[in-house]
Amino acid sequence: MDAMEKRRRAIVELVNDKGTISFAQLKDAFPNVSEMTLRTDLKFLDEENRILRIHGGAKSVQVLIGTDDFLKRKAVRNIPEKQIIAEKALTLLHPDTTIFLDSGSTTTMFAHQFPDQSNLIYTTGLSCASELSELSKPTVMIPGGMLNRYSQSVFGFSAIKELERVNFYQAFLGITGYHPKTGFTCGINDEALLKQAAIRQSEQVIALMDSSKIDVKCTFDVCRLMDVDVVVSDGKLPESFLESCQRYGVKVL
Repeated sequence: MDAMEKRRRAIVELVNDKGTISFAQLKDAFPNVSEMTLRTDLKFLDEENRILRIHGGAKSVQVLIGTDDFLKRKAVRNIPEKQIIAEKALTLLHPDTTIFLDSGSTTTMFAHQFPDQSNLIYTTGLSCASELSELSKPTVMIPGGMLNRYSQSVFGFSAIKELERVNFYQAFLGITGYHPKTGFTCGINDEALLKQAAIRQSEQVIALMDSSKIDVKCTFDVCRLMDVDVVVSDGKLPESFLESCQRYGVKVL
């Protein structure tokens, strides 16, 4: 890893730790880096969806989901990678089974490509439900709960209790971040609890994750790598992560 990428990863980690950081704080943290270089770094990291650049600084896209165009911003980024992940995930599907489909831009792409076949699908993503509504054979269920208008998803106690009544064959999880020290994480506690409920109720847990989520540490733990059966990614995962998957018997597509 070259010095530039190390610096940019350090910036992401700093932003994630603080949630919001001013440009002045960033300059203090990197006193030997010019303002122009730091602004270039922020622009690049924003375009990579690793931080959210704002006037006068940056916010963590993992910690602060309350951004009006959050899902829209995610939906138009890394589109080729999301398509690759969705196509790979389709090979894991079995008709006449019950599925949990998480919210998020990658799971929405997966829902967009979902075959018109008989499945009972519970989804917390309104955008996923909208895509699945074009199909005639699946039965689509949206658990009751609170609406997160920014991520267009349902979460909360009511949604968790409803999922706890269902035995899923597969859970397809959207991933916000993965770090070796924390495992899979996300930025909202209730969302983490909901994902954990789906994991407990599922025979097979499948994480849909592009390689940009590696080394991203968010506030709330979801699960460890050993709790996942399959990771579906874009073919760009680092060797260290692949070795960890092999160690825990996690299949990688």
